[in-house]
Amino acid sequence: MPTPRSSTATSVRKRNTPTAPRRFPAEWEPHAATWIAWPHHEPDWPGKLAAVHWVYAEIARVLAAAEPLHILCHDHEVSARAQAGLAAHGVTANVHLHAVATDRVWLRDSAPTGVVRSDGSVELIDWSFNAWAKYDNYALDCRVGRAIERITGLVRTEPHRADGAPLVLEGGAIDTDGRGTLLVTEECLLSDQQARNPGMSRGDYERAFAEWLGVRKTIWLGEGCVG
Repeated sequence: MPTPRSSTATSVRKRNTPTAPRRFPAEWEPHAATWIAWPHHEPDWPGKLAAVHWVYAEIARVLAAAEPLHILCHDHEVSARAQAGLAAHGVTANVHLHAVATDRVWLRDSAPTGVVRSDGSVELIDWSFNAWAKYDNYALDCRVGRAIERITGLVRTEPHRADGAPLVLEGGAIDTDGRGTLLVTEECLLSDQQARNPGMSRGDYERAFAEWLGVRKTIWLGEGCVG
């Protein structure tokens, strides 16, 4: 089993302005790897963390059989648990463990969104993260993008609003067909409850999606799926 790689972020946080066209690829398009974080925050799964470890090990087994898998481990103890779980499920190759501290494991929301630039290179769009305007402990999750930048060497860009403030968004709030159409919900982006970007309108979001993701059409649903 690979040993965890230490990842201390070294990049300087700054606002960037787009310099090249971008395309936000669809979920089903070929990709180089999958990234997950190993569960460790017991309050997220009261009394069920052991079962969740089993599930994650099984997810890792299936993924690693088809593509490289990168796993962020909060600390040495979490890394040891991850290695034990992976070994128990027969996962011995195609997995890379990285020592990266996290508050929670929801990388779809806290990690950057990958986009493809006009030259074919991948860029990390590192949205500002506020833990769904729900939790107070999310400082570690805010650093995940920098850690992935350091590990991969990919360009990382931090989007901003028209007023210069950081643009808060989660990858789980957006979905695309890879051809310039984006699917979002009013419930998530426009609600006053758990607000991400107070004061931003539908038009403001659509302009931001065009600027940072290359989106040409945004479809707004009222609410998301139940559950």
